[in-house]
Amino acid sequence: MERRKESAIWRYFTVATPARSTAVCNICKTEVSRGGSSTATYNTTNLIKHLRKHHVKEHAEFEQATSSKGAGGTAQQQLTLSESLQRREKYPANSVKATKITEKIMECIVLDGEPLSLVERTGFRRLIEFLESRYTIPSRKYFTETALPELYKRVRDHIAKQIKDVTAMSFTTDIWSSDVCPMSLLSLTVHWLDTSCTPHSAMLQAKNFHGSHTGETISAAIKQMLDQWRIPLCNVHVILTDNARNMKRAMAILGVRNLGCFAHTIQLVVDEGLLSQRSVSEVLACCRQIVGHFKHSNLAYSRLQDIQMQMQMEPKRLQQDVKTRWNSTYIMVQSLLEQKRALCAYIADHDDLPSTLTANQWALMEKTSIVLAPFEELTRKVSSSTASTADVIPAVTVLRRLLAREGDEDTGIKTMKRTLLQALERRFITLEDKPLYTYSTLLDPRYKDRYFTNPDTAKYAKEALLKELQEGDCRTTAITAEASEAAEPLEKAPRMETAAPSSKSSLMKEFDQILEESDDPGAATSSGPAVEQLHAYFAEKTIATSDNPYQYWGVNRQRLPGLTAAVTKYLCAPCTSVESERLFSTVSDILNDKRNRLTAERAEMLVFTKKNLPLLLCIEDS
Repeated sequence: MERRKESAIWRYFTVATPARSTAVCNICKTEVSRGGSSTATYNTTNLIKHLRKHHVKEHAEFEQATSSKGAGGTAQQQLTLSESLQRREKYPANSVKATKITEKIMECIVLDGEPLSLVERTGFRRLIEFLESRYTIPSRKYFTETALPELYKRVRDHIAKQIKDVTAMSFTTDIWSSDVCPMSLLSLTVHWLDTSCTPHSAMLQAKNFHGSHTGETISAAIKQMLDQWRIPLCNVHVILTDNARNMKRAMAILGVRNLGCFAHTIQLVVDEGLLSQRSVSEVLACCRQIVGHFKHSNLAYSRLQDIQMQMQMEPKRLQQDVKTRWNSTYIMVQSLLEQKRALCAYIADHDDLPSTLTANQWALMEKTSIVLAPFEELTRKVSSSTASTADVIPAVTVLRRLLAREGDEDTGIKTMKRTLLQALERRFITLEDKPLYTYSTLLDPRYKDRYFTNPDTAKYAKEALLKELQEGDCRTTAITAEASEAAEPLEKAPRMETAAPSSKSSLMKEFDQILEESDDPGAATSSGPAVEQLHAYFAEKTIATSDNPYQYWGVNRQRLPGLTAAVTKYLCAPCTSVESERLFSTVSDILNDKRNRLTAERAEMLVFTKKNLPLLLCIEDS
């Protein structure tokens, strides 16, 4: 019955019952055989022949209806035997359908970090066979030597098109050495702002790096990568690296501006100012022994878990730290403090712990946690994908104020805070003398000139920024009389309000306190398009620290075109090399113990497409 309802022939014939072997013509009332010997084999061939032979007009209507419904209607003409057989045939390898399925499988392998051997696995092949029986999965060799290079080229062409007309780009770079094979990779990641001031980033290369890691070899390798992407050195705004001497020397040889990773410098501050203290280091050594015991003993962990449940605490594992990452040490201390009651109960019942903490040591841990909390929050803030060099001066200013302030709650931690403050001052003593930091801070509508510790520094920085605008380094030549007339009046832009969180940390409260204490900027002492835009910008109130500065400039780019040109240059630079570290985390997932025979070229293709394919898919899926 379902098939009869779908066919247009039943407009002209009627069947008394589904099992009846004949149909009655509605026009001439003739009974026509339906063919076949049972309901399962009945067809409409004889009915169509009858209509064609005896009712030409109606047959023409039937043909027209069948043609239109076959192109997009709900009913289609019954398949012929040859058509049915054709539907059982496999797709040709070069057919559109087969090509698309192969592309999606390759994208799946790349995005999910699956090995190329996935296409040989029985379960996956059975799944594809069930979903599309006419498709034949190509060999692993095809995916390795053909599909992957084609996808790599497609993604590479897209990235090249995106950065083709960008005149100010920032980069992060780092070197990674594999633990499972003799391979080192030198990465290069690009960051830029588009014409609407939206930030973007993309991995350019993870190049196999042979030989000694000297400044000369690193410089030559980076220059080669830039040349392959046709990026002139004049378009390189800054390159972010770690604080290693060979990296700094490489940037000096290359002749580009270089900044050290802010997160790495904070690591050095915490190490020098706090974690190196004997009393603290001894406590941390005990903490590592305790956490290590539970990590390597299932029996001990089961006992601790039973105690947690008896105390109606959420069962949690203790976190082990990595000595090279101070924030992991903070997380370890926090996890121990959260489980203090359970640990004390465990110690009372069991004596298998390699080390225990005294009451004084528990108190020292609590004080250490309080002191490190703003550093941990700040590290998370500057490690986000939208953080820029504009965040550095305000962050250091806030930390200085928090560490220098004394209160009743600082009992027992004053020495810690003083030592950290000294390390902070020593590491960032020349921070406000660096134009890359000062200009970007001034151009961030959340900060402007409110976070400089020396008023003269802010004054000189604004004068230098104005001079650069007037000299045309930031394309102020685009500010013509015609553009000025077309732009909106230089009025104060409305503040971009966001819903404030119900409770703020001490760090965020300090950011807001500095804004409240800041004085309004004075009047401009000279005139001109650049001066008027600069003064109008500084005359406005800062936006909330939780707002998006890039969104602000996207809205105001027509009103402040000269400043927006400077923004695309100075706010495209991140303040950490976290993107390179995240990149190498992806490499570690791809190049592991089970896949340690991948060539450097193949590994680079896989990590390149995995990191950048989402940029292409967003365009294709929109």
